[in-house]
Amino acid sequence: MFTPPLARDAGMQARPGSSSRGWRRPVIIVLLAAAVLACACVAAVGEIAAAPVPRAARIAALAAKVDPCLADVTATLGTGQGRVEGTGIVLTSTGEVLTNNHVIEDATSIMVTDVGNGRGYQAVVVGYDRKHDIAVLQLRGASGLKAVTLDGSRTLKVGQAVVALGNAGGKGGTPVIATGTITGLDRAVTAFDWATGMSGQLTGVIASNAGIAAGDSGGALVSTDGRVVGVNAAGALGSRFPSVTQAHAYSIPASQAASIASQIEAGRASATVHIGATAFLGVTIMLSGIAGFQYADAVVTAVMADSPAAAAGLTAGDVITSLGAHTIASASDVQNLVWQYHPGERISIGWTDRAGQPRTATVQLTSGPAG
Repeated sequence: MFTPPLARDAGMQARPGSSSRGWRRPVIIVLLAAAVLACACVAAVGEIAAAPVPRAARIAALAAKVDPCLADVTATLGTGQGRVEGTGIVLTSTGEVLTNNHVIEDATSIMVTDVGNGRGYQAVVVGYDRKHDIAVLQLRGASGLKAVTLDGSRTLKVGQAVVALGNAGGKGGTPVIATGTITGLDRAVTAFDWATGMSGQLTGVIASNAGIAAGDSGGALVSTDGRVVGVNAAGALGSRFPSVTQAHAYSIPASQAASIASQIEAGRASATVHIGATAFLGVTIMLSGIAGFQYADAVVTAVMADSPAAAAGLTAGDVITSLGAHTIASASDVQNLVWQYHPGERISIGWTDRAGQPRTATVQLTSGPAG
């Protein structure tokens, strides 16, 4: 969510190991959990639920049916922070995969391993919705994958048992099982991004107490009749503290998840949905003075070599004052405006240099990290 389309200096930090996200990630305790996704590879799961066998055996059998519809997502970050491990849900047999935006945010390379066939694929970003924390990937050269069908008609109830499946711990392979119950419906959850100073609210979400952990983001929340009713999103807490599981998990309804995925697949951009590659300006923005968790201004602390910003002549200490026809009042304004553009497009930029002199230039944006 709230994906910055340029590099920045906001006190980010990453933990050692293969899964890394610091306070730069939104504090999304959000599991998109009402995504009623009917898994095409789940056949006759109702028989499992009705079978007179121990509960643990029923859960294991149910998971075995759903697992082939999932994928392990590894995003390599482009700002020196390592990589992130997450989960995806296969939408089509030709390799469209749904995951959380925060899993692929800032990635310069994305690898996806299909659980069903064990094969790894390079992935490109079809599009993403930062506000609702959803992204759709396309796996290159994929075919014959076991997929899910999003079904927003499913009725859920408080107290209903659920099973969370995902790449917990980023270990890959057979998804980890976590059980729980739905604890609330139609909830509102506020997510905050420490890196951009922006916050937003997810509405209509489903709460559960399934014990998800880092790496589960983008995975499946499954009902006992074999339907995938949610998309896990462990969020920043799980990423920063890998040993901590989420006792309170939240999920986006299937109807909303399906609508966003369909919009992305159709290539329809909107105020929240970005289609294709992310534009890149190439500056790092200072977190200088916080008022209500908003940046005070857009102070440049570093400029990437060979970037559009470098070509324009920006240097550390400059303050960006305008982009296109828009006046810049905060660092988040810069990020929001650049996000609306695509690689190859041109944009005018105004700034005040360290000597206090106003300057302007027109730059051609390049392709930057995803999300």
